[in-house]
Parts: sequence; C-alpha cells; structure tokens
Amino acid sequence: MLRHVISNELLTVLMVVGLVFLGIAKLLFSKRFDEFMAVLANTNYLKIYIRDQKFFDKFDALLFINLSISASTFCFIIYKHVTDHAVADLNTMFKLIAGVIVIILIKVLLERLIGSLFEIDKLIDQYLFQKITYKNFLGVLLIPINAILLYSVTPSLKHILIAILFLWIINLIGLVVSFKEHQSFIKSNLFYFILYLCALEIAPYVILYKAFNT
Repeated sequence: MLRHVISNELLTVLMVVGLVFLGIAKLLFSKRFDEFMAVLANTNYLKIYIRDQKFFDKFDALLFINLSISASTFCFIIYKHVTDHAVADLNTMFKLIAGVIVIILIKVLLERLIGSLFEIDKLIDQYLFQKITYKNFLGVLLIPINAILLYSVTPSLKHILIAILFLWIINLIGLVVSFKEHQSFIKSNLFYFILYLCALEIAPYVILYKAFNT
C-alpha cells in the first residue's frame, strides 16, 4: 500500500516534470528514443548517433533536464535519510538541481579542454558522447527508483546502497563499452588518457571522499 506523505508533493511534481521532458523527447525523436532505451542491449544507438553529435543536441538536452531533476531528487532522498529532518522545499530543490547542472556542465567543459590540450579531441568527444548517453539512461532509471524510495518503502541504508550499486553497475557498463569501442585509439594515446582519467574521473571521487571524512 502506497504511503501518502505531504512533504513529498514537490518531489512528485518534479518527477512529473521529468516524465514530461521524456515524453517530449519520445514525441519529437521517436525512433531515436526507442534506440536509446535499448542502449544496454546493443550499441547501435552509439554507433549511429555518434556520427551526428553536436555541441548542443536537443534530444540529449531534453534527457539531461530529466537527469538533473532525477539525480537531485535521489540526492535529496539520501540527504533526508542522513539528516532525518530535511524538507523538500522549493529553495532546497532549486539549489540541488542547479548544483547538479553546474557540476556536470563544468566537468564536461573541463574534459573537452583537457582533450584539446592533450590533442585527443576526437577520442574525448566520442568518449563524452557515450558517457553522457549512459548518464541520461541513468536519469531514466532513477524515476522508478525514486518513486519506490518515496512511496513504496521507507528508505533505509540498505535500500539506498542497493540503488547506488545498481546505478554504479550501469555506469560501469557504459565505461567498459566506451573502452572497448576505442581500445586501439586509447592504446596509442595511453599516457594522455591515463592522465585524463586521473584528473577528471578518479580525482573528484577522492576529493569527495576526503571532504566527507574530515
């Protein structure tokens, strides 16, 4: 039996907004959306649309909005579990969504800059496209996950860890696919790619770990 919690009304609205943007993406880019939803089963989507990628892609932008909303909602659920007194007010959620958007965009811009400095622009552009695709896919998966944690169960540390592990596995699959697709190019630029990974894939998590343990 679903629980009715008044404080979750804003989160419900945000999830609906995320679904609306997914619906718009499905309506405007029906074929691409269907291929995107099958990205875990095959790499056809990555192979087809990587050739047409742009700096600003409307389809990815629509999915990114949902990702920002869904990721922020998930972060709030974790924060609420940790503090046990957080309230989902408009100001808090706006800050969370803005923070997620800024962090992701800054990271992408830095990745493109480093790719240019190391002269591996082509590799980084393709790698970013695949990584963004899987992150947007995580945004879709977060909708039912958030709904379960908000309305079907009382979130516990076990539930949150299971959700995080599941999302991490999906993200890992995306990284493995990216590495397999470009293994020959990566091998020829191995030193620069390792520097890139250390700077923007490993270092941020080390910094976050240090921050939470000080």
